[in-house]
Amino acid sequence: MKKINIRFEQDSSLEQIEVIVRAKDRDAQVSGIIESIAGKKPQSFTVIDSNKCPCIIDESEIIVISSEGKHMRIVTASGVYSIKQPLQNIEKRLGRSFLRISRFEIINLKRVRKYDFTIIGTLRIEFENGMETWASRRYIPLIKERLSGEEDHLC
Repeated sequence: MKKINIRFEQDSSLEQIEVIVRAKDRDAQVSGIIESIAGKKPQSFTVIDSNKCPCIIDESEIIVISSEGKHMRIVTASGVYSIKQPLQNIEKRLGRSFLRISRFEIINLKRVRKYDFTIIGTLRIEFENGMETWASRRYIPLIKERLSGEEDHLC
């Protein structure tokens, strides 16, 4: 985590608040700060439960989203749901705490317990509910880059 310098400048000529975030690069930390300032609201999704009934879940409840034919499988701590939307469309609606780990799967970084980078270049991901998944080798460089701003998660 890089050091953050915050200062207030009074400017009576302004009618609104102006915030400028200056940094060498726009990394995960910078993007997180911008989202916090902007007050991005979590998305909610209308999904189908195991009884084929529609219900609403908040993105913060999601652990994993994976492709299952024409439907997406959404795993939460309270159950497994489905939604009939392309993974790409769902990904666009999700906040910065989500990361695509393969062509068919997106994970919630806030629900990860452990990352296990193996000596042969694979990545096993364990979640707080005990579930695990594997990242596609093709996505590992992107995952490492994204996680470099979140060192406390790396094992």
